[in-house]
Amino acid sequence: MTATAVWDRLVGQRHAVEALSTAAGGHGMSHAWLFTGPPGSGRSNAAVAFAAALQCEQGGCGTCHECHTVLAGSHADVSVVRTQKLSIGVDEVRDLVRRAALAPAGRRWQIMIVEDADRLTDQACNALLKAIEEPTDRTLWMLCAPTVEDVLPTIRSRCRLVTLATPSTGEVASFLVRTEGVGEALAAYAARASQGHIGRARALARDEATRNRRREIVSLPARLTSLGACMNAAANLAEVAKEEADAITGDLDAAEKVDLDTTYGVVERGRRPREYAPALSALEKSQKTRAKRRQLDVVDRGLMDLVSVYRDAIAVGVGAEGPLVNEEIRGDIEQIAASSTPELNLRRISWIFEAREQMLEFNVPVALALESMMVALKVPERGRP
Repeated sequence: MTATAVWDRLVGQRHAVEALSTAAGGHGMSHAWLFTGPPGSGRSNAAVAFAAALQCEQGGCGTCHECHTVLAGSHADVSVVRTQKLSIGVDEVRDLVRRAALAPAGRRWQIMIVEDADRLTDQACNALLKAIEEPTDRTLWMLCAPTVEDVLPTIRSRCRLVTLATPSTGEVASFLVRTEGVGEALAAYAARASQGHIGRARALARDEATRNRRREIVSLPARLTSLGACMNAAANLAEVAKEEADAITGDLDAAEKVDLDTTYGVVERGRRPREYAPALSALEKSQKTRAKRRQLDVVDRGLMDLVSVYRDAIAVGVGAEGPLVNEEIRGDIEQIAASSTPELNLRRISWIFEAREQMLEFNVPVALALESMMVALKVPERGRP
């Protein structure tokens, strides 16, 4: 492998890789970094790759013990905070700050990576700010967020910014062929359908069930011809999202319960220590929050797939050239474009984002937000675009 091997997981990020490689070589280093970019662009991957390059004696060879352990998530001096909950609380950040104050076990850096810095609570931000304002020698902070606006101004002003871009369809397809061993046709489909989201593209390339779920969602707009169809579509999307979220979190919930029981020495029908009940209650609350977040994430992904259909309809309506995101359902998209106008489809996209905001920001029940949205998206009656 070449000396740039740790950067291989980053797709279409040449400018970011050049900046980070230069910093890892000792030019332009900072004690705090902020990685921003759209979902799926590889913010956390970039931070981890940078951490590996910093810990590696050769600047990121990809084969040494330091690189291997950082990339595998087991390096003693690289801590990664990620959450499936709605927010990252102050206790988690204080624990991270305490670890950051320790000298690194190795000869190089103590690195703290916060994957979802946009989910920090106000108290957590204040705790983190103090640590970044008064950095410890040989300690680096790496924060990841969608945009700079998602991070407290006083924090982002103390960080060096690394902005990632959405990779092109061709770059994603080439990555899938190289890393997943899939055929070019499937790689091209996954790259288009993911709209530059690397994790989504890999899931679409690997799993037929994932592809089938997406095909079902993008087929919805052409079928929203009646109030009943709209209500059914909303119910189906909410149900599928909950089922997928439960499947993802179910095994993890069970494993956490076993770990808790083991920690407190609990056996079936045995006596429970006094401390067990509040610990179990806290775990169940955390699991419930995580399940809700996971369901919202799955629904959000479905909403972005719907947006891609209406974007394609706008492209067809204005006669834009080039392949569609959903080229495989071009017939449906041409039907939508013929029964509407580009202006109406722009409004439809805004209604989807309104539903998204209601669920993510204002805690509107998923089913209610989806019902309202689907009715708004209903195909106009003939002669009434």
